Amino acid sequence: MQTTQTLIGYPVYTVHHILVIDDEKSVLHVIRLALTRAGFEVEIAPDGQKGIQKFEDGHFDLVITDILMPGKDGRDVVKHIRSSTRSSTPIIGWSGTPWFLNESDFDAVFTKPFPLKDLVNTVRDLSLKAVAN
Repeated sequence: MQTTQTLIGYPVYTVHHILVIDDEKSVLHVIRLALTRAGFEVEIAPDGQKGIQKFEDGHFDLVITDILMPGKDGRDVVKHIRSSTRSSTPIIGWSGTPWFLNESDFDAVFTKPFPLKDLVNTVRDLSLKAVAN
């Protein structure tokens, strides 16, 4: 990994491909903006079903998913990824209702709202570990 610049005092590394799944458009927009500015390539999906399809069709270094969504939710996304041939893909879960988070299924969890710097740092750390493996 090469450092190319700094963002808010943090180094920005070469591109990692991140999938973000959430049914709230405003959340997708803010997270995409923050991660893109931090040097990540970000794809978004507005629900669990579309997120699972994007995961199957692409290659992602890390997946971030909301837990509660209509239709297939974040728990379905985690179950699908953990039973796939890419089961070691790091997954970050988040929810405004933390009692729905089963931390054992995720590599990291966040309760909404959370500081964007914390998310960016966690994404950077987990994606670096994923690429190293």
